Amino acid sequence: MFKIVMSYSDGTTEDQEEIFETESEAHDYGLHLCSSYKAGGEVLHLSNPGDYPLDDDDEVDFEVVEVPT
Repeated sequence: MFKIVMSYSDGTTEDQEEIFETESEAHDYGLHLCSSYKAGGEVLHLSNPGDYPLDDDDEVDFEVVEVPT
């Protein structure tokens, strides 16, 4: 069993609640979350650029960790 831990450029981390049977499934979901994070930032910027500037330094990453059973 595996889960995702997201890491953000401000140093915060966030454990995801979803549990996956395989490491591959968890990795694919982590990639999806990173993509969604970037797309969400772009949408916010397009809706109101003054309040939500694009920040190229705003990075997100993830780690797949094994959940003890």
